[in-house]
Amino acid sequence: MEKGTLFLIPVPLADNASQKSFTAFLGDTINSLSTYIVENEKTARKFLKEAGIKIPQSELVIHDYGKHKRNDSMVPYFKELMTGKDVGLMSEAGCPGVADPGAEVVLEAHKRGIKVVPLVGPSSILLALMASGFNGQSFTFHGYLPIDKVERGKKIKELEQLAQTKKQTQLFIETPFRNNHLFEDILKNTAGQTLLCVACNLTGEEEFVKTMSIGQWRQERIDLHKKPTIFLMYRN
Repeated sequence: MEKGTLFLIPVPLADNASQKSFTAFLGDTINSLSTYIVENEKTARKFLKEAGIKIPQSELVIHDYGKHKRNDSMVPYFKELMTGKDVGLMSEAGCPGVADPGAEVVLEAHKRGIKVVPLVGPSSILLALMASGFNGQSFTFHGYLPIDKVERGKKIKELEQLAQTKKQTQLFIETPFRNNHLFEDILKNTAGQTLLCVACNLTGEEEFVKTMSIGQWRQERIDLHKKPTIFLMYRN
């Protein structure tokens, strides 16, 4: 029996950003699917509505791949795909599989010989890199830095060293309510000439992207509390 295709469907990064986020092909794709594997069912249904799904939501089959389900068997997620039905995979924001647990579903699809099709859409990592002015040929995304203050300080110094020796852009994030603490720790643990880009609320109405030296940032007061932010570090 022929297997279905797994479509990787990006989700807007911010409220009221749907026009910036959707392609015509994405709209066509969601209207050809009635089964989804999602990180958060509520977010997914809202997104599908914004994207203009015409299939009644009551007719959709939605498999929840939330954090409480991730150690369960993968078999139920692949029932439809293994019987020839196409399925959409959605993250809670941005691109499925990128800094996202959906990567496990994608890997399982490859193991089962299922075709995987990624759709074009917003990635906060790439948008931040594009807007930073830093090296886009060599970069590393580290995800979250350590919560412990001492360990975090050490990690920031290590990333600064990598940026300098490899001429490589270092990207990292924090839980939004801890952004201000991380920002202060960056200013404390890096040299004045190191460059820092702060990319906040990307694609949102209050989008903020600014690149300056640490020395310049020390003169500036910004509030990043509860705002989705990516930090990028570089040394010329």
